[in-house]
Amino acid sequence: MADILIETEGRVGRIRLNRPKAIHALNTEMCQAVTDALDRWAGDAGVEAVLIDHAPSPDGDPKGSRGFCAGGDIRMIADSGAKDGAEAREFFRTEYRMNHRLFAYAKPIVAFMDGITMGGGVGISQPARYRVATENTKFAMPETGIGLFPDVGGGWYLSRLPGRIGQFLALTGHRLDGAECLALGLATHYLPAERLDEAKRRIADDPQAIAAVLDHLAAPAPDARILAHRDTIDRLFASDRLEEVFAALEADDGEWAAQTLATLHTKSPQTMKVSLKLLLDGKTMPTFEDEMRQEFAVASKVVQRHDFIEGVRAVIIDKDHAPSWNPATPEGVSDHLIDQIFAPLPESEAWEP
Repeated sequence: MADILIETEGRVGRIRLNRPKAIHALNTEMCQAVTDALDRWAGDAGVEAVLIDHAPSPDGDPKGSRGFCAGGDIRMIADSGAKDGAEAREFFRTEYRMNHRLFAYAKPIVAFMDGITMGGGVGISQPARYRVATENTKFAMPETGIGLFPDVGGGWYLSRLPGRIGQFLALTGHRLDGAECLALGLATHYLPAERLDEAKRRIADDPQAIAAVLDHLAAPAPDARILAHRDTIDRLFASDRLEEVFAALEADDGEWAAQTLATLHTKSPQTMKVSLKLLLDGKTMPTFEDEMRQEFAVASKVVQRHDFIEGVRAVIIDKDHAPSWNPATPEGVSDHLIDQIFAPLPESEAWEP
């Protein structure tokens, strides 16, 4: 069974993720296939738009229908990181080229974020001109829980969210629902899942009417719950220094702050600091290409560090959810270490689109 289904339907190119048992997580071959398809369609006048979604599970397995894309092939990346890291770097190089190609694509792209949309799934949906959320959407960048950071453009997208919500999402891995995605601009439309097939059919018939089709089929979204905490998030996550975020949460006697602090205590201090710097830099990054170049340099180093190998062991392999982070505290992560992780790669190893 092919991991990705690529075809044309009417006047649109269709990209359908098809790894149901892995909730459509991306591997290197899938990323390359997307880039190749985009390159072919760029010069094909018969293809006027591109639709990205996930294929239904062929055997009716509910796991295959649970998500749009759960991320990247984390186990492979960790196995590689524990050795020479070459396979992991090749995955990131290929994935980031796909992310950049989507971001810079001239023809309109519609991404259907129905179900779990995490990590790599964020990377293939956020560059799209039209991003459709549903009542099933579960959107998150949970990487700090496995000693990684919100990559695939996370430094760009999260740093552009209102106030300090991006920093809150990057550090905690908090899951947003479809209504919250719409309110924050991570989604452009909110459709009931039962209307998605009709939307895809009508867009294939008339790609010039994408906005009108989605506007017509959209439904009023429920209240965005995260906005009730907006002022609190802006106040407690105001600092770009992790120690100061912890101190602000510790000084607040509210239940929300206590729960959030407990969540942060489960995350990698090293990659929480990486995430804060990534968003600080990302907000003023001149181009998305520059963002991808920096994220590749950071990813190349982080995947070979202790916290990533240990985080994958604890969460994905042994599933004991008891990682032993090193350094174990924010204070233990020196500015010098963060500077080392963010150092540019030699020109011969650097990422290029």
